[in-house]
Amino acid sequence: MGIFAWLILGLLAGFIGSKIVNKSGEGLIMDILIGIVGAVVGGWIVRFFGFSGVTGLDIKSLVVAVLGSIVFLLVYRAIRSAV
Repeated sequence: MGIFAWLILGLLAGFIGSKIVNKSGEGLIMDILIGIVGAVVGGWIVRFFGFSGVTGLDIKSLVVAVLGSIVFLLVYRAIRSAV
């Protein structure tokens, strides 16, 4: 997947994930970063269960990235509130 596709997928996944968890977006740059990290986390999680991870700019990859973004945001918020 090219860098442009990662940015688009990251923006969409980060925005959707942050809307679900925080009820508001985190801003353009943070949404992209959250989405890209979420895509990596989501890909790792689904590969752990034997499915293919993020494969391109499609609906399945977006769902995986959004789920990873949600997991990442929940863990981040739990760690941040504990400190």
